[in-house]
Amino acid sequence: MEQRNNKTIICSVFFLDIVEYSKKSVAGQISLKERFNAFLSIAIRDVPVNDRIILDTGDGAAISFLGDIEDALQAALSMRSSLLGEGVRMEPTLLVRMGINLGPVRLVKDINGQPNIVGDGINVAQRVMGFADTGQVLVSRSYYDAVSRLSSEYSGMFHYQGSRTDKHVREHEVYAIGYPGDFTSTQRSVALQEQVEHSTGWRHVLAQSQIVWASSIHQVALWERRGISAFRRITTPQKVAVLSVAAIFAFSMMLGIYKLAHRPAVPAVKKVAVTASDKPTLPMSAPVAASAVVVDAQKAAEIEANKKVQGVKQSSRVRTLAETTGGPAVVGLSIVPWGEVYLDGVLQGVSPPLLELQVVSGQHKLEIRNSNFPVLKQTIKAKPGEKIKIKHSFK
Repeated sequence: MEQRNNKTIICSVFFLDIVEYSKKSVAGQISLKERFNAFLSIAIRDVPVNDRIILDTGDGAAISFLGDIEDALQAALSMRSSLLGEGVRMEPTLLVRMGINLGPVRLVKDINGQPNIVGDGINVAQRVMGFADTGQVLVSRSYYDAVSRLSSEYSGMFHYQGSRTDKHVREHEVYAIGYPGDFTSTQRSVALQEQVEHSTGWRHVLAQSQIVWASSIHQVALWERRGISAFRRITTPQKVAVLSVAAIFAFSMMLGIYKLAHRPAVPAVKKVAVTASDKPTLPMSAPVAASAVVVDAQKAAEIEANKKVQGVKQSSRVRTLAETTGGPAVVGLSIVPWGEVYLDGVLQGVSPPLLELQVVSGQHKLEIRNSNFPVLKQTIKAKPGEKIKIKHSFK
C-alpha cells in the first residue's frame, strides 16, 4: 500500500447509497447502518485487505478494489442478494442504490493519515449510482467493456439501459446487472406489502395475487438463469445431445397436434324411422314373460332328453286312448326340468314335451325317471272323466 500512495492507478469503484437515510430517526439510521455494514462486510470478506480501500460516506460507502476488477461485481451481487433476502421483514426497510465504475483514481492520505482515494474514477461511480433505481446495480460503459470480456457468463448478466446525463451535462452509458424478470429492487415488494396491509376486500385479494405472481415470475427467471448457465458450462457434444432431445420432443409435440387436428370426423348417426310393423313385440304382462321362460326350459329339456333316452321316439304332446289303454281318465304332467314317463312299466315318452296321458279307469303305477335324480313313483286311481295333475320338480 505504501508503494501505491500518491500514484494514479486504474481500479474499479463500488459506490453504495442508503435511500432516504437522512429522513429516518436516529434509531432508524443506526438500525439501517448496522445492517448495511453487516451486509457489506459479508460482500467483501473474500477480498484481501491490501486490495481494497473503504470510505464511509455517512449514508453509504465507496469501495475501491485495487486488485481484480471482478471483485466489485462479486461484491455487488452479494450485497444485492443479502438485501433481497432481507425483504420487508426488518423495520425500517433497508433500500440501497449501487453503482460501479472503472476509472483512474489517485491514492492519498486523509486528515487522519488513513488511505483515501480521489479522482474521476470515484466521481463517475457516484454519478452512475445516482442513476440507479432502489435496489438496482448499474455499471459504467468502461467497467462493462472490461468485465464482459472476461467470460461469456459475465457478458450475459448485463442489460443496456441507455445514455444518462448528469448535473454537469456529462453523458454516461450505463448497464444494469440482472436478468429479465429479476427482482433487482425491493421497492416493488415493499409497495405490494403495503397494499396488502392497508387494503380490504377484493383489493386485498388482488394485492396478494400480485405478490404470488411476482414470486412465480422470479422463480421462473431463476430456473431460466440456472438452465442457461448450466448449458454454457457443458461440452459441445453434450450441447448437441441436449439440443437433439429438445428437437425430438418439439417434433413429437407438433406431430401429435397435427394428428389431433386432422383426425377423421366421427360419422353422424342416422335416425331411421321405425314403422309399426318394424317395432318389436314387447311383453305385455308377467305371465307372458313367464311362459316364454317355460318354453325355453322346455326346449333345453327336450335336447337333454334326446341325449339321455336312446331308441325312444319323442311322443306327441297328447297320447290318445287307443295308444294307451282306451280309458277316459286324463293325467296332466308338469315335470321340471324333464323326466321319462312310465305307466305300468311301459315308457310313454319324455315330459316335456309330453303334457297329458289318457288312461282307463282303475289303479295304475306311474314312474317318472331322471338319470340325475331319484325316481318319482306314484300310484294313481283313475276314475272315468277324472283329471289327475302330476307336478314334480327334480332338485
